[in-house]
Amino acid sequence: MTANAARAAFAIEIRERYGDVAGNRWPVSVDPLPDELVSSWLHRLALANGIAPRSFAGVLGLSERMWSPRLDTRLPRHVATFLCHQTGRATEEISAMTMSGYAMAPLLLPLRDSAHRNRSTWMQYCPLCLAADEAPYFRRQWRLALRASCFAHGCGLRDRCPACRAPIATFDQGEVVAQHFCARCGFDLRAAPKTAVKASARRLERAIADICRVESGTGSAATSDVVSRVLCAPAFVDIGSTGTLRNLSTAARIRCFELLAAKSLDWLVTDKDAATAHRRRMILAAGGHDELIARFADFLDKHQTRPRSMRQTLPCAGLADVLTAYLRVAGDRRHRDLGVPQPQ
Repeated sequence: MTANAARAAFAIEIRERYGDVAGNRWPVSVDPLPDELVSSWLHRLALANGIAPRSFAGVLGLSERMWSPRLDTRLPRHVATFLCHQTGRATEEISAMTMSGYAMAPLLLPLRDSAHRNRSTWMQYCPLCLAADEAPYFRRQWRLALRASCFAHGCGLRDRCPACRAPIATFDQGEVVAQHFCARCGFDLRAAPKTAVKASARRLERAIADICRVESGTGSAATSDVVSRVLCAPAFVDIGSTGTLRNLSTAARIRCFELLAAKSLDWLVTDKDAATAHRRRMILAAGGHDELIARFADFLDKHQTRPRSMRQTLPCAGLADVLTAYLRVAGDRRHRDLGVPQPQ
């Protein structure tokens, strides 16, 4: 192409500076999605504003490797304030996307962006979830070592690109590319093959996750106990030599849950007070807390005088009706105590 042809093909003109156009806020803001990690939100925010994630770290005044995953566990106040100012989002909304102060923090996968194939990485993903997302994003629950399968799709999670075996490294992406593409080889993670997981392992995993969730609100002692037991789970099936559950790759943890499902679960319930042990056994037997509640509701329904569907909904009584009924009952009791005949 000649110089004259090039000038004719491309119109070049001087436009406003980016800072002048953006003003006090970035041109584009994106809404946080359900259970989204702040790192995932920042990657989407960078993409929406035409900035590669690696360069976006400099915009936030950060230079460390794995800059965005570190913000998931600790979001400095000055960074949170800057994000609020630039996006118009409330501090509480941004903080809710982090794992800071999370009761299950000891079960978070370690910040490791390169590891042996049998060792864990910092992030997992479900290809089917990413494929179903209008804007693919990474969930907070995928950071937990006690999660190895997707409860929505019944398949195993992945922690590496199936094409090049590299861990998720969107934070190091030097191009303006959506985060569901591998930063090393460009593979679309949505196309990753589905990983099979035995139903018994998925049932056990859900029950353990529910036990942890329920006990995280009952006190630090119960939380600490269940976390330590879950972390030591690989020792009960002699899998891996890395010590704890959080150091195993996703594939190794799937294998661990499958082996645990075939064994006695005394490792999780013994040496506890009777009430805690009973609650854990009930959740394990039902396959999860929601399933346990559903069974309890069905039990009550069967033992009522009439089935739930046939019961009449009683009208709501007003305060005046309640007081009138109380005075009538109180008056009848006083007449009985004094031996006064009651009106027929």
